[in-house]
Amino acid sequence: MTQTLSASAQRVQDILSERGFDCQVQELPSPTRTAQEAADSIGTTVGQIVKSLIFRGKESDQAILVVASGTNRVNEKSLKAASGEGIEKPNADFVRERTGFAIGGVAPIGHTSTLKTFIDADLFQYQEIWAAAGTPNAVFRLTPQNLKEMTGGEIIDVK
Repeated sequence: MTQTLSASAQRVQDILSERGFDCQVQELPSPTRTAQEAADSIGTTVGQIVKSLIFRGKESDQAILVVASGTNRVNEKSLKAASGEGIEKPNADFVRERTGFAIGGVAPIGHTSTLKTFIDADLFQYQEIWAAAGTPNAVFRLTPQNLKEMTGGEIIDVK
C-alpha cells in the first residue's frame, strides 16, 4: 500500500523522482526535529542523520545551506572562511521564505531559491545517510554521493 504524503513531503518526493533519484520519502509516526529523534525513529546512528542548516550571509543576505552530520556542530569561523562572508543564524521567516520549508523539516533539495551549499565531509564515511524531506517527521535515505549530486554542494570540514 502506498503511503499518502503531506504536501511538503510529496513536493520533495516529486523533485527526487523528476531528477532521477531512487529515494523514497517516508513520514514517520514521531517527530524527527532533532538528529537524535531522527536516529531513534529510523534505527540508525546520529552521525548518519543529515542536518540541513540554514545560515544568512551578512553581506549578501543570501541563504547558505550546510548539510552536516548529526553528530557535528558547525564551526561558524570555518563556514565564514568557506563562504567568503560573515554569517549569522536567521529567523524562522527567513528560513521559510528562502527554502519553502519550516525549521526542522528543511530538505537538502527543493528550495524556493538557489542556495550556496556546503556538505560536511564526515558524511562520506557512511554508506547510507538520512535527510529531512520537507516536514519534521519526513525523511529519505540516500548516499553521500547522491547528496553531492543533488545539491552540487562543496565538501568541507564543518567542525
